[in-house]
Amino acid sequence: MTAEEWIAAFATSVEAEAPAPEEIERLLKLAAVAAHSSERIAAPVACWIAGRAGLDLDEATEIAEEITVSAEPGG
Repeated sequence: MTAEEWIAAFATSVEAEAPAPEEIERLLKLAAVAAHSSERIAAPVACWIAGRAGLDLDEATEIAEEITVSAEPGG
């Protein structure tokens, strides 16, 4: 089963709409920023928080990137 097939099956099972391919790319970008800036656990949790807060994925990624920059030495 591919990731896309699994996501579609999960969405159907919970009676939700599966994300469009471009939304998946934006989710993966947010997850990458979170995972590479912290520990891997931050990736799924950041995506969950963004969804729960109703944030636009691009806005959520910008916020994640700002956190990353501010956490860097001299940031």
